[in-house]
Amino acid sequence: MLRTKLLPHVRTLTSLTPRYLPFSSLTDKLDSYCEENPGDAIYTKNRIIDNWIKSGNFINARKVFDEMPMRDVVTYNLLISGYRKCGMPEQSLYLYCEMFSDGIKESPSTFSSVLSICNDARFCGEGIQVHCRVIKLGLDFNLYVGSSLVGLYMSMGLVDLASRVFDELPERNLATWNMVFRGFCEMGRFDNLLGLYIEMKLENVQENGLTLCYLIRGCCHQRFFNEGRQLHCHVIKVGFVDSNNFVANSLVDFYSACGSLSDAKKSFQSIPLGDVISWNSILTVCADNGLSFEALELFYMMQFWGMKSSIRSFVGFLNLSSMNGDVIFGKQIHCCVLKLGFDHGCVYVQSALIDMYGKCRDIEDSVSVYESSSKTSLVCCNSLMTSLLYCGIVDDVIEMFCLMVDEGIGLDEVTFSTAMKALSESDLMCLASCQLVHCFAIKLGFESDVSVSCSLMNAYSRSGHVQLSQQVFRQLPCPNVFCFTSIISGFARCGLGRECLKMLQVLIQKGLKPDKVTFLCVLNGCSHSGLVEDGRHVFNSMKSIHEVPPEREHFSCMVDMLGRAGLLDEAETLLQQAPGKGDCVMWSSLLRSCRVHSNEIVGRRAAKALLELDPEDAAVHLQVSNFYSLIGEFEASRQIRESAIARKMAREIGHSLINSNLSRYDFDFNKLKHHAARSTLFS
Repeated sequence: MLRTKLLPHVRTLTSLTPRYLPFSSLTDKLDSYCEENPGDAIYTKNRIIDNWIKSGNFINARKVFDEMPMRDVVTYNLLISGYRKCGMPEQSLYLYCEMFSDGIKESPSTFSSVLSICNDARFCGEGIQVHCRVIKLGLDFNLYVGSSLVGLYMSMGLVDLASRVFDELPERNLATWNMVFRGFCEMGRFDNLLGLYIEMKLENVQENGLTLCYLIRGCCHQRFFNEGRQLHCHVIKVGFVDSNNFVANSLVDFYSACGSLSDAKKSFQSIPLGDVISWNSILTVCADNGLSFEALELFYMMQFWGMKSSIRSFVGFLNLSSMNGDVIFGKQIHCCVLKLGFDHGCVYVQSALIDMYGKCRDIEDSVSVYESSSKTSLVCCNSLMTSLLYCGIVDDVIEMFCLMVDEGIGLDEVTFSTAMKALSESDLMCLASCQLVHCFAIKLGFESDVSVSCSLMNAYSRSGHVQLSQQVFRQLPCPNVFCFTSIISGFARCGLGRECLKMLQVLIQKGLKPDKVTFLCVLNGCSHSGLVEDGRHVFNSMKSIHEVPPEREHFSCMVDMLGRAGLLDEAETLLQQAPGKGDCVMWSSLLRSCRVHSNEIVGRRAAKALLELDPEDAAVHLQVSNFYSLIGEFEASRQIRESAIARKMAREIGHSLINSNLSRYDFDFNKLKHHAARSTLFS
């Protein structure tokens, strides 16, 4: 009743914006009103705070807050939510602590705001503490608080824990279901998506366009192609293709991701002509699949119909240039970007330009684009780091990482992964440097990220500390096939073949599917450890059990392993079964093993095959010459060696070998000096 009488007066006060009434005058009127009505002072000032926050004036809102002798939960909720929306999470958490100290009990709205803040990786620890407080107050079964907890654990990568919180909720609305779908998509848990969708339908929760977008995105994998087509039929049946362009565009992305470009084009043609999003989607699809002619034709048609190309389209073109190493085409796209003004303030275009020049090995232009950006951003720094790494300038990558730490630019999983890869290839590589970067990753909450963990395992194993790689692997909450491959590669590098085989068995027992890289690492481990029988079993099981056909690298590894063990006849037979009946690397490996084991018969055939495969390579002639010298055929050895020298001299006639090498090193040195002069900008 009191609030009903009070409301017109409060509306009058709160409708007065700073243009019409100064802050001091407004607060004076407010104070006088509150003195006359002390029972409603908090409610009145809460309305004033809310008005200031909506107008974006946090200074005046905070002044009213600080001058209040008494506050309630709504007062704190207003400022906590306001600071969160304006990107000031530290202030929000500080206010929450102050609220707790004042003995004011939280409401569900408080926890929703605070847990949303804790979704940031920097505040994961605080989020777990807030969860404890939620349980203590008995609000863990509240729909809105529970949904926020699900979002928190999804953002932390703890999918199983998020699923447990989700399953315990007595009621789930559509927003909560969509949050779970998004989390499973981002974590790559596509196997669970369709089962969850069926469960949602059993609860009579009706899906919306966002739900179907997540489901279709989850099917963007060759294994779920049939399920995606069934979803397409359902989308047509419920009418979302005609009414929701986001769903229609997700179908275009789905078919392109599964390699069915004809279906992608059909899905595009069913979308109304005037939809710019669909045009940019199909243009990007063509660019991502290397169809440069089709992409350019679509780009021309968009200009003809007066449609504006999006940032995504230009990023797709620049990625196409990166894939093909076509710097000329990339520069043409750069000119178009400059003409349309996309180079100013768009970090994604700037990042794609930096990456494009780096992948085309034009590091000078890559650095120039970085320097021309008006504001240093994390995305552009990461692109420059990956470009420097791609061009082999690993020391500048480490220098860039130190710059980002010193200037507080921010670090993410890409930063840490790139820095660890650079460290593993650098002359500065040592255990202390790896541990320093590892400490930074732990401090910022990235130690459980897959890419960071894989890079850490690789760096530790390269430095000879494979036991530290094992510790990183054990701390992963849910390792995927890439994590298993990284630790297996570390074991193989250190000659621990038995451990490679054990980890392969663990991978299979967890229901994961090893890929061709996993098998290659296992075979390398068996080769370096002399585990011929185990290696043979793994090789034979690739196609028969795991449906992974062996490629050239797997045959090469097996030939090397059998050759080391002296099984030269078996190695030669297997080599004949390789794609193209082997290459120079395989035959060279077999010939080397014949020299070690003094097998003249197989060695002669390997030497003949090598000379036929690459008759112009002087190194091949020298290796064959050494083999004939070893078996006592000195005349044949001499003739082959003289032929190799003659070929080398004929190819370089008119040039001094010494001057040639000096000029090459002088060129590289000048380039290095020029780059060093530019890299002082990073110090």
